[in-house]
Amino acid sequence: MPAEFLPIFILILVAAAFAVIALVVPFYLGPRNPTPIKRDTYESGKLPFGDARLRVPVHYYMVAMLFLMFDIEVVFLYPWAVIFKQLKLFGLIEMGVFMIILFIGFIYVWKKGALEWD
Repeated sequence: MPAEFLPIFILILVAAAFAVIALVVPFYLGPRNPTPIKRDTYESGKLPFGDARLRVPVHYYMVAMLFLMFDIEVVFLYPWAVIFKQLKLFGLIEMGVFMIILFIGFIYVWKKGALEWD
């Protein structure tokens, strides 16, 4: 194995060990006193009511997709910020254009009322 991959391999091992420990230790060391209330199903801290097979409104998915779309911009901002000094004025202008397009999209979605939760 090449030596430059050794830190990544160690990181994967440490992360896997932490995940296993975080799941196994509470199972064996944690208290067990189940009651009917604790065994009851809940979602997001609320007790379920009605049929579980109801259709979810499309608006829920619209808000989720918009969140992803506007949240992914961070993925593009981080590498730009890392090499900002190398890009100089060209990089600044390109990121300005990207942010303007993103802002126009945000204003469009806002005006269409897609962010309103009725």
